[in-house]
Amino acid sequence: MSSTHRTRIKVCGIRDHESAHVAAEAGADTIGFIFVEGSPRYIDPREAVGIMMSLPPLVSAVSVTRDLSVEEFCDLEEVCPTPISQLHGREDEKTVRACGPGVIKAFKYEEVSIASHLKKWGAVEEVDAVLIDGGDGGEGTALDWSALSAHLKEFAKPVFLAGGLTPENVGEAIARVRPYAVDVSSGVESSPGVKDHEKIRAFVRAVLAADAAG
Repeated sequence: MSSTHRTRIKVCGIRDHESAHVAAEAGADTIGFIFVEGSPRYIDPREAVGIMMSLPPLVSAVSVTRDLSVEEFCDLEEVCPTPISQLHGREDEKTVRACGPGVIKAFKYEEVSIASHLKKWGAVEEVDAVLIDGGDGGEGTALDWSALSAHLKEFAKPVFLAGGLTPENVGEAIARVRPYAVDVSSGVESSPGVKDHEKIRAFVRAVLAADAAG
């Protein structure tokens, strides 16, 4: 990979205008809205759409859902039509295709299943990218970056890396995996669901430094 590569940055679990704009001004490419009820990062779609509409040009928004039916997904899209949708549950191929295009399919990294996940979602046209997490989402669980990297050599679609990323370790994660994008949520919080604005800025600086280092 050349030193000109730029790792994209997604700050997930945004719940207020100020945090969204801090992330955007710091250099994040996209923000994520968690539409999973019961999560400490849940935001009502009616509130999220107002934040999305206030984002500066070229900063995008992603909806994060889990195990919705196609009908439920379409109802949500009518309220908050984000350009990209992250499906973070056990959705099958039929459901994912119906929710596409513009899908990021997320799944938990496990050595026994990573190859089959990559093969399955790599073959679904509506999946634009995959997100590989250390846990089931929002848990701050890191994964074995070196082990993952070995599985990605022949994978053609963009990979979002998530799980336990912080300003302190994201540089190492980028160096080992060379993902298309990194996704952070709990790693830039002062408490569950409460974003720490200086941690957001520090995270973005760490990503930029890792890219500059090649």
